Amino acid sequence: MKPLWAVVLTVSALGAFECGLKPVHVNDKRYCFFGAPEVMNTHNNGNMVNTCFVDAGKSYLVIDSGPTYLYAKEAHMQMNALKAMKVSHVINTHVHDDHWLGNGYFLSQGALLAGPTPFEQATHSSQTPRMALRISKQAYEGTMPTPPFKLIAQSGSLHVNDMEVRIVHVDHKAHTSGDLFIYIPSIKTIFAGDLVFNDRLPSLRDGDINGWIAALEQIAAYKANHIVGGHGTRFDAKAHEFTYGYLTRLRDEVRAAIEEGVAIDAALERIVMSEYKSAAMYDVMHRANVEAAYRMLEWEE
Repeated sequence: MKPLWAVVLTVSALGAFECGLKPVHVNDKRYCFFGAPEVMNTHNNGNMVNTCFVDAGKSYLVIDSGPTYLYAKEAHMQMNALKAMKVSHVINTHVHDDHWLGNGYFLSQGALLAGPTPFEQATHSSQTPRMALRISKQAYEGTMPTPPFKLIAQSGSLHVNDMEVRIVHVDHKAHTSGDLFIYIPSIKTIFAGDLVFNDRLPSLRDGDINGWIAALEQIAAYKANHIVGGHGTRFDAKAHEFTYGYLTRLRDEVRAAIEEGVAIDAALERIVMSEYKSAAMYDVMHRANVEAAYRMLEWEE
């Protein structure tokens, strides 16, 4: 058993760091915390991702728990200041660690944690999360990687209190292998995770460009009033269009280069897509996306 002074010091440390989270009221049932359009670093300390709380009447449903224990704790405190309720369910949309390292906090509060089947590998992984390597130790304090224990392999529905929640399993590689998006009919809202970016360029590093475009077309078919992505502050019915426009244009230009016999090095120089230069992280992501798309598409029949 820890001595009392050690417990006090631990509690003090976990209360010392703040992310400065401010909930944004999206509609009468949903609040979101929107992160900066940046990579994780010691300036934003992981506050570069979107997480959302849905008021299910007697408890909250959380979509993606965020990058750290302290982030999740602060987000819940902010929501309790508006309406004090427990979190009964957390759904992780995919395996990238900025979206689920807050799980440990919500598990300590008794929440059910759910996510797609690729988390089964994360359960057995000894690899240090990127977040732990890139943000400050103070911000990461208390974070224990806690993958969801309810794994979702196909689309289905659950009820959180009286609210129907449809969990859509993308049955092909898109942003990752095993993406989920969540649709809540009563508020006509989709939580798309990293299938939808705006304000910054998406990353193809773990994805498939054709599968991603198909997933966005699937999302569009719902005709939701609100679509919130994993990165970016836009959440209206057309919030997916930035990602869709970028990926379809990228695919068209890469295919054209391949058909013309343009080698990959030349394609990297040629496919600039200057209309996206003003988007955050263009310099970091675009050339890597061109290369990834070329290597995927050069083997198309």
